[in-house]
Amino acid sequence: MRNNNQIIKGASITTGTVNAGLLNPEQSRLFIKQTMDATILGELVHKEMRHAKTGEIDKIGVGRRIVRKKTENTDDAYRGKAIFDKVTYSTVAVRLPWEITEETLRENIEGQSLEDTITKLMSEQIGIDMEDLWLNADTATSSDDPDYDFLKIKDGWIKQLLDGAHVVDRTSVNSGAMSLDVWNDALREIPNKYNNGKLRWIMSPHRKQEWETYLLDKAITTGGIISDRRIENPYAIPAIAVPSMPDDKIILTDPKNLIVVNTYDTKIRKTTEGKEAIMQDKRFYVIHLDYDAIIEEMDAAVIIKGLAEIK
Repeated sequence: MRNNNQIIKGASITTGTVNAGLLNPEQSRLFIKQTMDATILGELVHKEMRHAKTGEIDKIGVGRRIVRKKTENTDDAYRGKAIFDKVTYSTVAVRLPWEITEETLRENIEGQSLEDTITKLMSEQIGIDMEDLWLNADTATSSDDPDYDFLKIKDGWIKQLLDGAHVVDRTSVNSGAMSLDVWNDALREIPNKYNNGKLRWIMSPHRKQEWETYLLDKAITTGGIISDRRIENPYAIPAIAVPSMPDDKIILTDPKNLIVVNTYDTKIRKTTEGKEAIMQDKRFYVIHLDYDAIIEEMDAAVIIKGLAEIK
């Protein structure tokens, strides 16, 4: 008997989940929730489920300094106004196929229940891959890039932020080395109205560890004491370590400012019939879904780029 790791490697199963037929809207919502909850950002960002593959998401605000002095028994005709705006989305379809031989199912110690095991493993991996796309996808990716077929799907949040948000470039500042100014310069860029306790630093685990090392080195050198909270929260803003974030960039925003749009027509198909299935003694699976990763308010986000390579 082979263990699960040997079976999965032998069958070259890399993406997918196991089910049959077409998901109804409620099942689709549950599946997407499961995949998103398998990631750090999936639990924090704003999720929108829509029927149409393209559309608009409304933004409503009321502005500031709209209170006026009251004069008894007088109507001065002043009225506060709601501010309406919108952000557009356009989902792109993605496909995740895999196949597994009947022999693989027969030879493992779990028997037919291996499908349930693979369901859990692949649901988690789908979430990880989607988080990677939300952040790093870039339609301008070079065809020479080994991940070209993955990254070219649609522009992710990082590409969008570099094109439209506040950008802090550390490339020529101390060769991109970490310092207190990295955080300070980012906070100076973001308008005060968005610094309301909801902001988060989003960075790679390596970058977060480097910052902690930097502070500890300073404490050892100067003989000072730094609290764990101060290490974890630069300038009192919590830091989130996201494995899909590149080491040379940091995002500052409210995670709810990052939106993932899906539609209800997520499809999970499985077949054990047809010529190929019979002749090769295989089961074939494909997941079909769509998504868009958009940003509600560019003015409420800062991206730091050009940080030095972590050694």
